[in-house]
Amino acid sequence: MALPGSVFAHPRPPQETPALMKRSVRFAFFLVGMVLMTVSVPLALLPGHLGVPLFAVGLVVVLRNSFGARRRFIQYQRKHPKIVFPLRRLIRREPEVIPVIWQSMLRFERWALPKRFRVWKRLRRRLRRKRAQ
Repeated sequence: MALPGSVFAHPRPPQETPALMKRSVRFAFFLVGMVLMTVSVPLALLPGHLGVPLFAVGLVVVLRNSFGARRRFIQYQRKHPKIVFPLRRLIRREPEVIPVIWQSMLRFERWALPKRFRVWKRLRRRLRRKRAQ
């Protein structure tokens, strides 16, 4: 028999149990999203780029289940819009995967190669000229 006023005197009221269950499910989904994002980082470096969509899925799961992560994501988005914008395009309901890949290729090319070795921008211009004719 438990002492009156002790922690074990009365079980939790029934109305608190669903809230606790909801929080624990949210936390479990948050952990799943974090695991997906962690696993996607090394996969992004391998050929095939499986890590980028996996990171986007993990990010969606984390942002849907954590208010703090959502707040930090918005702060980061305001500070670094060029970095976060491609991620936002990937986590939309109808993601723009091909344009995001194209933009990241152009950005990487501009960052890594001198102007005379850049191929993708010239290729796009040639293709547009052929379409216009």
